[in-house]
Amino acid sequence: MNNEKKIKLFLVDDDAVFLKSLEIEFLSHADFSIETFSTGEKCISNLSHSPDLIILDYQLDGIDKNAMNGMETLDKIKEYNSDIPVVMLSSQDKIDVAINCMHHKAFDYVVKSETAFVRLQKIITTAFHYKKIEKELNWYMNRM
Repeated sequence: MNNEKKIKLFLVDDDAVFLKSLEIEFLSHADFSIETFSTGEKCISNLSHSPDLIILDYQLDGIDKNAMNGMETLDKIKEYNSDIPVVMLSSQDKIDVAINCMHHKAFDYVVKSETAFVRLQKIITTAFHYKKIEKELNWYMNRM
């Protein structure tokens, strides 16, 4: 598939094994263009690559305890471009963490588990379905 037609995903996680397994899963199940980052800072510095969707770890402190955490990274992404859907990933299965992510304009929240990849696939499909509807609605409204 042509690179311009591929969905560009940014995967951001400080757990190298989990990050690689996510990348392999996405590449083996669909035709994505994927960039991976181990810190929020690296993700932010590459936002000019125009990701279609970002999957972002909530913690991000495994490599550098002083690194930006997932919430700080989410806020910076939204400052850069509020239209980029960001799905937060966390090992914490706590409703207050999920609600906090949503208050910071995350598109969704997924708990790291054996079903995380399936959930992420469904969320990506939903995100692009919404984007398509939004474009069609804007086109229609501009014609009136």
